[in-house]
Amino acid sequence: MTVPKIKMAIAGLGHMGHYMIRLVQKEEYKQHITLVAICESNEQSRRDCEAQYPELAYFADYEALLAGVEFDLLYVAVPPAYHHDVVMAALEKRIHVFCEKPLANSVEEAKQMLDKAKEANVVHAIHFSLPHEPTMRTLKRKLDNGQIGAIRKIELVWRFPSWPRSWQHNSWISSRKQGGFVLEVGVHWIHVIQKLFGKVTHVQSELELSEQADCCEIGVEAKLRLADGTPVSINGMSGFAGEERVSMIIHGTNGTLAIENWAQLLEGEIGQPLQVGEIDEGTAPHTVFHYVMQAIRDHKSPLFDFQDGYDAQVVLEALRHPTTADWVDIREA
Repeated sequence: MTVPKIKMAIAGLGHMGHYMIRLVQKEEYKQHITLVAICESNEQSRRDCEAQYPELAYFADYEALLAGVEFDLLYVAVPPAYHHDVVMAALEKRIHVFCEKPLANSVEEAKQMLDKAKEANVVHAIHFSLPHEPTMRTLKRKLDNGQIGAIRKIELVWRFPSWPRSWQHNSWISSRKQGGFVLEVGVHWIHVIQKLFGKVTHVQSELELSEQADCCEIGVEAKLRLADGTPVSINGMSGFAGEERVSMIIHGTNGTLAIENWAQLLEGEIGQPLQVGEIDEGTAPHTVFHYVMQAIRDHKSPLFDFQDGYDAQVVLEALRHPTTADWVDIREA
């Protein structure tokens, strides 16, 4: 029996939208997926894409897309401020949704999207890829084996000589409304921490804001507390001379494990310097898109859904919009 292909549309032709177009052209996906339509508000971007992929249907807004063509799966890669409206409209038609991170632009939006996804009873996935990477899988195995003992403290370091980075060419990623490294980079690490160590329950945050009213933060100093009492510190900064650094350092009673600049594993016993650790490559990790397809086909899948996106959003918004210098309990958000 031949299984019909999943019909897919893409909303947004930024960096990730073009990445997804290239991905679905690969042989391993072409036998399962048919890309049928593109939605992009920028006319020149639409024309450029149409010149390369003339067989697709093109739309300038998501309402026209949803009314103009039938499909099963929508990949949402529009700026975060537009996630809510696009996703809610797709869920209303019971279309599966694969959404870029962060899930939304506020806790309220994220909660509405989560509730609607559950009501629609469709696959609702968010593009969290870091836990699937070999470095993170190796780290988890070492933690599960008790290599560094009980966890004492976790540190997050987010440092960017310039923000946006040279390859980030869009107008929103440096805006105060929906951009900034706390949201764009922090979302990955907040998600990882909550999957590895449990929920964040309390947040204390201090932002250093740009003098330009419409620009995002240029610094953050924050403390988090996990449900078991483990402290987490965040030190972030942009606009300086030096090199980019994005790291997570986990201190235990017997030693330290760290992921340095996304992909390097460091480890060491107490009193000893950190050394580069060997990464267990194992089998090559699948893309998150592969897991989305698995879920649509009614197979078990290790994808992360809108609940994960909502849980991260609660922490992110407390970091981005501190209302007091004291600890904020976010458990009832």
